[in-house]
Amino acid sequence: MATDSFDVNLWTSSAHALDYLSRADQIPHRTEGERTLLEFVPVNARRILDLGSGDGRLLALVLTDHPDAEAVALDFSATMLDRLRERFASNSRVRIVEHDLASSLPELDTFDAIVSSFAIHHLTHERKRELYGEIFARLSPGGVFCNLEHVASPTIELHHAFLHAINYTPETEDPSNKLLDMEVQLRWLREIGFHHVDCHWKWRELALLSGVRALKS
Repeated sequence: MATDSFDVNLWTSSAHALDYLSRADQIPHRTEGERTLLEFVPVNARRILDLGSGDGRLLALVLTDHPDAEAVALDFSATMLDRLRERFASNSRVRIVEHDLASSLPELDTFDAIVSSFAIHHLTHERKRELYGEIFARLSPGGVFCNLEHVASPTIELHHAFLHAINYTPETEDPSNKLLDMEVQLRWLREIGFHHVDCHWKWRELALLSGVRALKS
């Protein structure tokens, strides 16, 4: 399985990024996960951070629901950054920042919502947990973290069945993937201090994990 390839990250390759974009709209049930994510972004969110923004697909949906919000989009792939700049060229509410999530988040003040879509699973497990802590620290009280993520199956048979369902094989799946059990990640979020931690939607290895930073007492 690609979960053992902790030294591999192909996302600096434009060919790899373009191949993903050519398939992105074909991921089964993706829109269901995105629709559910939108339900948990606070109605009054005014500052939104998108981690691993890709071509801006998710952020565009969030901003459509929050027309008065401003946003920061983070990515490190040159191809994705070009797509982000193209998509949001006329949108002054979006700031695009080049940043690799393998490194500590830059100082960007705090946010009412931090979202991510199929990005964090490319990080080592140690870095995943560190990042969740950094996300918590950058949420305003009452702020929400929503992570539409690719998680590990409990068995190799279920993993192969998932690959088949999305028209991949063990030979063609992304070696950059570092998949981790959903329950481990939910436990990490609780340990860090998030409230209302839950998986709000799941289809096979695709899951929406979410938590809230409590209001100050």
